[in-house]
Amino acid sequence: MIDLELNSLTDLKREGKSFYWASFFLPKSSKKNAGTLYSICRYFDDIADKYSEDQTIYLKNSIKEIKYNKKNKVSIFLQRNKINNLIFIDLIEGLILDQKKIRIQNKEELIKYSYHVAGTVGLMMSKIIGVKNKKAAQSAIDLGIGMQLTNIARDVYEDSKMKRIYLPANWIPNISLKNLNDTHPTSSAKDEKISNAIHQVISLSDKFYENGFAGLKYVPVSTRLGVFVAANIYRGIGIKIKSNKKKYFRERVYLNFLEKFLITIKSILLFTFIPFMNYQYQKIRDNLPNENL
Repeated sequence: MIDLELNSLTDLKREGKSFYWASFFLPKSSKKNAGTLYSICRYFDDIADKYSEDQTIYLKNSIKEIKYNKKNKVSIFLQRNKINNLIFIDLIEGLILDQKKIRIQNKEELIKYSYHVAGTVGLMMSKIIGVKNKKAAQSAIDLGIGMQLTNIARDVYEDSKMKRIYLPANWIPNISLKNLNDTHPTSSAKDEKISNAIHQVISLSDKFYENGFAGLKYVPVSTRLGVFVAANIYRGIGIKIKSNKKKYFRERVYLNFLEKFLITIKSILLFTFIPFMNYQYQKIRDNLPNENL
């Protein structure tokens, strides 16, 4: 029932430009499987986002299909890469949350949501690139969460047009959906409050990136640089947003070619010193039921 074509690197090049850039630092087999995983996740993400009708039933049926149909393309891919399907099901359950009007209430809800839609991807990607040590799971999840928090900070305006507010309510008191998606704001004070909340999300993401880097020592040497480059490019989006100071911009922030190039060069130089940087994992979230699958 899942009408899915696995377009692999074609989708990655078209839709996931930062990941595609970093994929040049991955060995051929990991690059292909990473592209396929991206294609699968993009398919379900598009189902969740691009239709005006509620897609909950379709997504729930997809969970059953992945659980019980061993000939399903997604199931075959997960099995081949030794990925427990419960991890992928966690991702779909996050997309089901998006079918209702989203209003995140606090930091804990924000982290939990980010795990479902992106921490799961970090965990699955770690399997694809050959990570064996179970201690790496928490860092893989946290790197995915960090990237999702960057997404949330970048897409506040676009999300608000879909009636989704991922900024925690207790970080933006007295801010309405209209304040977030109004193209002609009447209150600079409210815009500053929104900007402050966005900066809080970026600061939180930095802690998760650091936890992600703490797990690099478990990543095979052949794929370690690719992970480091991808994370730093994504993190660079948050840094660019923060450079706007107290302004709430209603356009999506991108990194241009030069900015990606400079971050890549810096990442390659820093990569040499990773063994001496002594990244330490800090517990900043609750344990997850499927963390060690």
